[in-house]
Amino acid sequence: MLSGVLRSDRAVEINIAIMRAFVRIREMLATNKDLARMVEKHDNQIRDIYQHLQKLLEPPKSSRRKIGYIHHDD
Repeated sequence: MLSGVLRSDRAVEINIAIMRAFVRIREMLATNKDLARMVEKHDNQIRDIYQHLQKLLEPPKSSRRKIGYIHHDD
C-alpha cells in the first residue's frame, strides 16, 4: 500500500512488481484446480480460527444471580 503512495522510482517499481505477483497468483489459481482447493480449504480453516478467537474475546456470560436486594416495580 505504501508503495502506491510514494512517488520515487523505486516505489513505482515495487508497486508494479506487487501487482504482477498478484496477477500471477490469480492465474495460477485459475489453471491449477488442486491449488485452488487447497487455498479454499485454508481460507475456511482461517475463518474457523478467527471465529473461535472472536468467541474467546467475548466477555464471559455470568449465570449467577446478582447479590443484593432487587426491587420490582409494580
